[in-house]
Amino acid sequence: MKAKELRDRTTEALNELEKSLHNDLFQARFKNYTNRLNDTASIRRTRRDLARVKTLLTQRTAGSETSSTPEGNTES
Repeated sequence: MKAKELRDRTTEALNELEKSLHNDLFQARFKNYTNRLNDTASIRRTRRDLARVKTLLTQRTAGSETSSTPEGNTES
């Protein structure tokens, strides 16, 4: 999954994707533990996709918090 594709999605869609990826990661780890997982690289890919989604969600919440604060108040 590309970061550019993720940036085009809404925050609600990213939240749903995060839940889905978290569930997929759990399933993949469980299958790996029981020796039923053929593609072990899927765990790493899913983990990285989940990290990308979480990063974008964090950036969006940080961006919304900074935009709500007045920019004229800078105290030194």
